[in-house]
Amino acid sequence: MEPELIVKSIMGLIALLALLIFLLFYNPNKSKKKALSHVKHVEEIKSSKEVEETNFKVLIAMVKSKKSDAKKLEYALGMILKHHGKVHKKMGLRPHPEFMIYEDIIFTLCRHPHTNKDLIIDFDRELLKLNPEYKQEINDAMTKGLNSRGI
Repeated sequence: MEPELIVKSIMGLIALLALLIFLLFYNPNKSKKKALSHVKHVEEIKSSKEVEETNFKVLIAMVKSKKSDAKKLEYALGMILKHHGKVHKKMGLRPHPEFMIYEDIIFTLCRHPHTNKDLIIDFDRELLKLNPEYKQEINDAMTKGLNSRGI
């Protein structure tokens, strides 16, 4: 067999493999499904009248409670971001003392038995959007929380 034909065959197979891998992971409705599922979870929790609270301490208690399931965590984190997500500006190079509460929330969320990667990543992204000046501190808290899981 000619070497040129072998090379062309291998390149063709690699291209075909790349296309198949792309089709395996590509899902055009993924973002719509995720957005709709989030809305449904929040509506389910609101309709059940279990939680109607936006008090910061109550929401933190929900995150810290080991009995909170993923839906309650999602609701509590959403309410924290919506009503209490903006942290006061830094005091020079030091973070505002209130930021320690958010570090604790991130750490607790990472170690929570009913958390999942989507909750952690979404909370991290939204908190970074609301507080871009705390990027380093948020990333450090996230790293500490994930490293403490002992996986």
